[in-house]
Amino acid sequence: MKKSFLIVLLIIPLIAACSTIVLQPVNFGWAIENVLTSDANGMVEEQRHAISFNITPLFQAEFGDSVKADSKEIRIICSTDGFYFVTSKTFKNVYVLAPAENSLKVDNKILINEQGLLSPVFNQRDTHIELIDGANIYKLTSKGITVK
Repeated sequence: MKKSFLIVLLIIPLIAACSTIVLQPVNFGWAIENVLTSDANGMVEEQRHAISFNITPLFQAEFGDSVKADSKEIRIICSTDGFYFVTSKTFKNVYVLAPAENSLKVDNKILINEQGLLSPVFNQRDTHIELIDGANIYKLTSKGITVK
């Protein structure tokens, strides 16, 4: 009986030490979008939020040509739930990126306009990301367009 009791006493601190700490709530959102220009290698860097990544795969997905990624502007904003929304002038889509191990993974591709965007601008809202392209306003979440 004493042996079982001692084993239980030893196991309880081990279980407590292995518990996960969760900090909630967290607001990952950026108040305003950032406009970034890629370098010759297709890399963009946002220094204020300390993020950099290669946009070449997005330009390949949009146009089938990685050369078009050189010296291009992209628009990026981070939603309150931690998803990055990325688009560019002439893109048909908004790409929703989720953080992964040492990478950003395309979580969703939201078709906005088959002809391509003319002058996209992102805004942070309480419940969604707002995309404005000329007179058109889209309410976006990581799942897609909620309202046009």
